[in-house]
Amino acid sequence: MNDATTIIDTIKAQGDEALAQNAQRFFKSGPGEYGEGDQFIGVRVPVIRSCAKAHIHASLDTIGSLLDSDWHEIRLLAVILLSEQFKKAKGEDRTTIYNFYLTQTHRINNWDLVDSSAHHIVGGYLADKDRAKIYALSESSSLWERRIAMMATFTFIRLNQFDDTYALAEKYLTDKEDLIHKVSGWMLREAGKRDVDRLRGFLDRNVSSMPRTMLRYAIEKLDNTERKHYLSL
Repeated sequence: MNDATTIIDTIKAQGDEALAQNAQRFFKSGPGEYGEGDQFIGVRVPVIRSCAKAHIHASLDTIGSLLDSDWHEIRLLAVILLSEQFKKAKGEDRTTIYNFYLTQTHRINNWDLVDSSAHHIVGGYLADKDRAKIYALSESSSLWERRIAMMATFTFIRLNQFDDTYALAEKYLTDKEDLIHKVSGWMLREAGKRDVDRLRGFLDRNVSSMPRTMLRYAIEKLDNTERKHYLSL
């Protein structure tokens, strides 16, 4: 058996049908839902992270095979492996992982897969580089590529660099997907923890046109009086 097959068999042996059925509902895998057709083994994230630790030196060929899996947890394992490898990589190895990741976005196709990896790899790589790529991703017809763009800015926020988060949030005011509103509100909230006055300025300018979900996430850390004020608008 090749490495990917061995890893998949290890994960599948720990599956639980009840957990799998719950995951199918939680990740909206039914007809017409955002995760339509996704399949679940029923394995908890700590088990997947433990497996990633055991196979941290897996090759990109192996990781590519994992990403090709129909099983959600196997693809999650793959992006965790990529993220952990990227954190340890230097120079050209970081570039190789970043470029590989961007060729696989069609397989990074649920919110937890994006949120486990985009800020580490895309945000981490672009932290000291031109960020045109996140704006290209933000124009994509793919919900997941648009989410990758915003999630990548989490790394920039941690560097106290907020411009890209606010630029994308403004662009996403008119996005039709609730999962984009959620991640945008989340990143606005994180930026607001570091510069609340800038968050207030964004809210004052845009509150009347903000999707309700984005607004609720963005104002979570404001005091009750402010939250009520913005919700009333």
